[in-house]
Amino acid sequence: MLKTIGWTFAFRMSNLNTGIKRVCVYCASSNQVAKVYFDAAETLAIELVKHGVTVVYGGGAKGLMGKLATTVLEHGGHVVGIMPHFMREVEWAHKQVTEFHFVADMHERKKKFLENADALVALPGGVGTLEELLEALTLKKLGLFTRPIVIVNTNNYYDPLLLILERSVEEGFMGIRHRAMWSVVTDATDVMNAIANAPRWDEDAIRFAALT
Repeated sequence: MLKTIGWTFAFRMSNLNTGIKRVCVYCASSNQVAKVYFDAAETLAIELVKHGVTVVYGGGAKGLMGKLATTVLEHGGHVVGIMPHFMREVEWAHKQVTEFHFVADMHERKKKFLENADALVALPGGVGTLEELLEALTLKKLGLFTRPIVIVNTNNYYDPLLLILERSVEEGFMGIRHRAMWSVVTDATDVMNAIANAPRWDEDAIRFAALT
């Protein structure tokens, strides 16, 4: 059975004022996934717009990326796309997103994602999303990224990943304190609460990054 991993939030706060202005969202580009995942992307977009948050994402027009961006725009929000030039050349870019940053490669893209981000949110996604999420967790473990990381576990999609993260703690590959690097929600409406209540993290994390 899946244990409670990271910090899981199942409550709402009224009149939430987090000071969060810019959130990076990782998610799938596939159009072939179930409707429940598209619904989660739509819900997250509405919640972020409701709180006046600028959404930073991968710039795609399809899959959860497209749903996220289109919904933000439909509700009067602001969205920033970040995409390598080679993706633009095959016309993957969302045509309605007016603020785009085209970068040299995938490495620069990931770096740009986290610049000035007040938080990071991971909706379900494939290997690209998983790779981005795990890199962000690695950077946080080293104290190089200190903002909240929230995993939206729609339809229990992330259960296997959460189990391996927990096992890495149990078997000494990470410390107990590293469980605080991420928060988990099952409903996208709880993301802003999870961000607001994420445990404090700072550059001093480098001091206990390696277990000796």
